[in-house]
Amino acid sequence: MSRGTALRRLAAHEGRWLRSLAWWVARRRIGVAPGERALGYAGAQAAIVYGLTFVCVVETAGFGVLLAGKAVVHEVMLFVDVYTVLTVLGFQAAAVTRPHVLGAAELRLRDGARREIRIPLERIASVRYDLRFVREQQKDGGGEVAELAVAGQTSVTVELSEPVVAVRLLGRRETVRTVRFHADEARAAVTAVREGMAARAGALGAGGAPEAGGASKASGTTEAAGAPEAGAAPVRQE
Repeated sequence: MSRGTALRRLAAHEGRWLRSLAWWVARRRIGVAPGERALGYAGAQAAIVYGLTFVCVVETAGFGVLLAGKAVVHEVMLFVDVYTVLTVLGFQAAAVTRPHVLGAAELRLRDGARREIRIPLERIASVRYDLRFVREQQKDGGGEVAELAVAGQTSVTVELSEPVVAVRLLGRRETVRTVRFHADEARAAVTAVREGMAARAGALGAGGAPEAGGASKASGTTEAAGAPEAGAAPVRQE
Protein backbone atom coordinates (compact mmCIF):
# COMPACT_ATOMS: atom_id res chain seq x y z
CA MET A 1 0.00 0.00 0.00
CA SER A 2 1.28 3.48 -0.86
CA ARG A 3 1.95 6.05 1.81
CA GLY A 4 -0.75 8.30 0.33
CA THR A 5 -3.38 5.57 0.60
CA ALA A 6 -2.40 4.86 4.20
CA LEU A 7 -2.63 8.55 5.07
CA ARG A 8 -6.06 8.82 3.45
CA ARG A 9 -7.28 5.83 5.45
CA LEU A 10 -5.94 7.32 8.67
CA ALA A 11 -7.57 10.67 7.88
CA ALA A 12 -10.89 8.92 7.22
CA HIS A 13 -10.54 7.13 10.56
CA GLU A 14 -9.93 10.46 12.32
CA GLY A 15 -13.07 11.85 10.71
CA ARG A 16 -15.13 8.86 11.83
CA TRP A 17 -14.21 9.09 15.49
CA LEU A 18 -14.61 12.87 15.50
CA ARG A 19 -18.09 12.44 14.02
CA SER A 20 -18.79 9.79 16.64
CA LEU A 21 -18.25 12.38 19.38
CA ALA A 22 -21.12 14.46 17.99
CA TRP A 23 -23.38 11.41 17.69
CA TRP A 24 -22.46 10.40 21.24
CA VAL A 25 -23.48 13.79 22.60
CA ALA A 26 -26.73 13.52 20.61
CA ARG A 27 -27.25 10.01 22.07
CA ARG A 28 -27.65 8.49 18.60
CA ARG A 29 -26.17 5.44 16.89
CA ILE A 30 -24.61 5.14 13.46
CA GLY A 31 -25.75 2.53 10.96
CA VAL A 32 -28.56 0.92 12.98
CA ALA A 33 -31.68 0.83 10.81
CA PRO A 34 -35.24 0.36 12.10
CA GLY A 35 -35.86 -3.31 12.82
CA GLU A 36 -32.18 -4.09 13.33
CA ARG A 37 -30.80 -5.08 16.72
CA ALA A 38 -27.81 -3.30 18.24
CA LEU A 39 -25.40 -5.44 20.27
CA GLY A 40 -23.34 -3.14 22.48
CA TYR A 41 -19.74 -3.79 23.47
CA ALA A 42 -18.45 -0.50 24.88
CA GLY A 43 -19.27 -1.23 28.52
CA ALA A 44 -16.24 -3.47 29.06
CA GLN A 45 -13.81 -0.68 28.30
CA ALA A 46 -15.67 2.26 29.83
CA ALA A 47 -13.87 2.25 33.20
CA ILE A 48 -10.45 2.10 31.52
CA VAL A 49 -11.29 4.90 29.08
CA TYR A 50 -12.72 7.23 31.71
CA GLY A 51 -9.79 6.57 34.03
CA LEU A 52 -7.33 7.40 31.26
CA THR A 53 -9.32 10.53 30.42
CA PHE A 54 -9.05 11.68 34.05
CA VAL A 55 -5.28 11.16 33.99
CA CYS A 56 -5.00 13.16 30.76
CA VAL A 57 -7.03 16.05 32.22
CA VAL A 58 -4.85 16.14 35.34
CA GLU A 59 -1.74 16.14 33.15
CA THR A 60 -3.14 19.03 31.10
CA ALA A 61 -3.75 21.07 34.23
CA GLY A 62 -0.27 20.26 35.55
CA PHE A 63 1.47 21.33 32.33
CA GLY A 64 -0.62 24.49 32.35
CA VAL A 65 0.85 25.45 35.70
CA LEU A 66 4.44 24.45 34.83
CA LEU A 67 4.43 26.30 31.50
CA ALA A 68 2.51 29.37 32.63
CA GLY A 69 5.45 31.66 31.85
CA LYS A 70 6.14 30.22 28.38
CA ALA A 71 3.24 31.29 26.22
CA VAL A 72 4.17 29.56 22.93
CA VAL A 73 5.14 26.25 24.52
CA HIS A 74 2.06 26.41 26.76
CA GLU A 75 -0.27 26.88 23.78
CA VAL A 76 1.33 24.03 21.84
CA MET A 77 1.12 21.64 24.78
CA LEU A 78 -2.44 22.72 25.52
CA PHE A 79 -3.45 21.86 21.95
CA VAL A 80 -1.70 18.47 22.16
CA ASP A 81 -3.26 17.66 25.54
CA VAL A 82 -6.78 18.68 24.52
CA TYR A 83 -6.52 16.66 21.31
CA THR A 84 -5.32 13.67 23.34
CA VAL A 85 -8.35 13.93 25.62
CA LEU A 86 -10.64 14.14 22.57
CA THR A 87 -8.93 11.10 21.04
CA VAL A 88 -9.47 9.01 24.16
CA LEU A 89 -13.12 10.08 24.41
CA GLY A 90 -13.52 9.53 20.66
CA PHE A 91 -12.36 5.94 21.13
CA GLN A 92 -15.24 5.36 23.54
CA ALA A 93 -17.70 7.41 21.48
CA ALA A 94 -16.98 5.31 18.39
CA ALA A 95 -17.65 2.10 20.34
CA VAL A 96 -20.90 3.43 21.81
CA THR A 97 -22.30 4.89 18.59
CA ARG A 98 -21.16 2.00 16.36
CA PRO A 99 -22.40 -1.19 18.06
CA HIS A 100 -22.49 -4.58 16.42
CA VAL A 101 -25.70 -4.83 14.36
CA LEU A 102 -27.86 -7.88 13.72
CA GLY A 103 -30.07 -7.45 10.68
CA ALA A 104 -32.43 -9.73 8.82
CA ALA A 105 -29.73 -10.83 6.34
CA GLU A 106 -26.37 -10.17 7.96
CA LEU A 107 -24.38 -9.67 11.14
CA ARG A 108 -22.20 -6.56 11.12
CA LEU A 109 -19.37 -6.70 13.62
CA ARG A 110 -17.58 -3.46 14.40
CA ASP A 111 -14.37 -2.41 16.06
CA GLY A 112 -15.25 1.17 16.90
CA ALA A 113 -14.37 3.42 13.97
CA ARG A 114 -11.48 1.20 12.86
CA ARG A 115 -13.16 -1.57 10.90
CA GLU A 116 -16.33 -3.52 10.24
CA ILE A 117 -16.83 -7.15 9.25
CA ARG A 118 -20.07 -8.08 7.48
CA ILE A 119 -21.19 -11.71 7.70
CA PRO A 120 -24.24 -12.96 5.77
CA LEU A 121 -26.31 -15.03 8.22
CA GLU A 122 -26.43 -17.99 5.83
CA ARG A 123 -22.62 -18.27 6.09
CA ILE A 124 -22.68 -18.77 9.86
CA ALA A 125 -22.19 -22.43 10.73
CA SER A 126 -22.30 -21.94 14.52
CA VAL A 127 -22.20 -19.24 17.17
CA ARG A 128 -21.44 -19.77 20.85
CA TYR A 129 -20.56 -18.03 24.08
CA ASP A 130 -16.79 -18.34 24.41
CA LEU A 131 -14.95 -16.07 26.87
CA ARG A 132 -11.29 -15.64 25.88
CA PHE A 133 -8.50 -13.28 26.76
CA VAL A 134 -6.62 -12.29 23.64
CA ARG A 135 -2.88 -12.89 23.56
CA GLU A 136 -1.85 -13.14 19.92
CA GLN A 137 -3.21 -13.62 16.42
CA GLN A 138 -4.06 -17.26 15.77
CA LYS A 139 -4.69 -19.56 12.81
CA ASP A 140 -7.68 -21.84 12.66
CA GLY A 141 -8.12 -24.53 10.00
CA GLY A 142 -5.85 -22.75 7.53
CA GLY A 143 -7.71 -19.46 7.76
CA GLU A 144 -7.24 -16.37 9.87
CA VAL A 145 -9.13 -15.89 13.09
CA ALA A 146 -10.40 -12.31 13.26
CA GLU A 147 -10.60 -11.03 16.81
CA LEU A 148 -12.50 -7.85 17.68
CA ALA A 149 -11.47 -7.67 21.31
CA VAL A 150 -12.63 -5.14 23.87
CA ALA A 151 -10.50 -4.62 26.99
CA GLY A 152 -8.40 -7.57 25.84
CA GLN A 153 -11.24 -10.07 25.69
CA THR A 154 -13.75 -11.68 23.36
CA SER A 155 -16.89 -13.47 24.50
CA VAL A 156 -18.60 -14.77 21.34
CA THR A 157 -17.15 -17.06 18.66
CA VAL A 158 -18.69 -17.31 15.19
CA GLU A 159 -17.65 -20.20 12.94
CA LEU A 160 -18.34 -19.74 9.22
CA SER A 161 -19.28 -22.29 6.58
CA GLU A 162 -17.76 -20.00 3.92
CA PRO A 163 -15.00 -17.45 4.48
CA VAL A 164 -15.44 -13.70 4.39
CA VAL A 165 -12.85 -11.04 3.66
CA ALA A 166 -11.99 -8.66 6.50
CA VAL A 167 -10.12 -5.44 5.79
CA ARG A 168 -7.95 -3.85 8.48
CA LEU A 169 -7.63 -0.13 9.09
CA LEU A 170 -4.70 0.34 6.70
CA GLY A 171 -6.21 -1.90 4.03
CA ARG A 172 -4.66 -5.31 4.68
CA ARG A 173 -7.14 -7.98 3.57
CA GLU A 174 -7.65 -11.20 5.54
CA THR A 175 -9.72 -14.24 4.63
CA VAL A 176 -11.37 -15.44 7.82
CA ARG A 177 -13.42 -18.48 8.77
CA THR A 178 -13.68 -17.72 12.49
CA VAL A 179 -14.59 -14.40 14.04
CA ARG A 180 -14.37 -13.71 17.76
CA PHE A 181 -15.91 -10.56 19.20
CA HIS A 182 -17.09 -9.13 22.49
CA ALA A 183 -20.63 -8.18 23.45
CA ASP A 184 -21.64 -6.73 26.80
CA GLU A 185 -24.52 -9.20 26.98
CA ALA A 186 -22.78 -12.06 25.24
CA ARG A 187 -25.27 -14.87 25.93
CA ALA A 188 -28.18 -12.69 24.80
CA ALA A 189 -26.20 -11.83 21.65
CA VAL A 190 -25.64 -15.54 20.92
CA THR A 191 -29.35 -16.23 21.33
CA ALA A 192 -30.26 -13.31 19.07
CA VAL A 193 -27.86 -14.43 16.33
CA ARG A 194 -29.20 -17.99 16.47
CA GLU A 195 -32.75 -16.70 16.17
CA GLY A 196 -31.69 -14.52 13.24
CA MET A 197 -30.05 -17.53 11.56
CA ALA A 198 -33.23 -19.57 11.97
CA ALA A 199 -35.39 -16.76 10.59
CA ARG A 200 -33.02 -16.27 7.64
CA ALA A 201 -33.01 -19.99 6.86
CA GLY A 202 -36.80 -20.00 6.97
CA ALA A 203 -37.00 -17.00 4.66
CA LEU A 204 -34.59 -18.55 2.16
CA GLY A 205 -36.43 -21.87 2.36
CA ALA A 206 -39.76 -20.20 1.71
CA GLY A 207 -38.48 -18.01 -1.08
CA GLY A 208 -36.08 -20.44 -2.72
CA ALA A 209 -32.36 -20.05 -3.23
CA PRO A 210 -31.08 -16.47 -3.30
CA GLU A 211 -30.31 -15.01 -6.70
CA ALA A 212 -26.75 -15.01 -7.95
CA GLY A 213 -24.76 -12.27 -6.26
CA GLY A 214 -27.30 -12.10 -3.44
CA ALA A 215 -24.64 -12.47 -0.81
CA SER A 216 -22.89 -9.46 -2.22
CA LYS A 217 -26.08 -7.42 -2.15
CA ALA A 218 -26.63 -8.41 1.45
CA SER A 219 -23.18 -7.19 2.27
CA GLY A 220 -24.38 -3.61 2.11
CA THR A 221 -21.74 -0.87 2.25
CA THR A 222 -18.39 -0.32 3.99
CA GLU A 223 -16.87 2.56 5.86
CA ALA A 224 -15.75 5.82 4.37
CA ALA A 225 -12.37 4.21 3.75
CA GLY A 226 -14.04 2.46 0.80
CA ALA A 227 -12.68 -1.09 1.23
CA PRO A 228 -14.84 -4.22 0.99
CA GLU A 229 -15.50 -5.79 4.37
CA ALA A 230 -17.28 -9.07 3.82
CA GLY A 231 -17.10 -11.24 0.77
CA ALA A 232 -15.98 -9.26 -2.25
CA ALA A 233 -18.65 -6.60 -2.39
CA PRO A 234 -17.49 -2.97 -1.99
CA VAL A 235 -19.48 -1.28 0.72
CA ARG A 236 -19.74 2.17 2.33
CA GLN A 237 -20.04 3.04 6.02
CA GLU A 238 -21.81 6.15 7.28
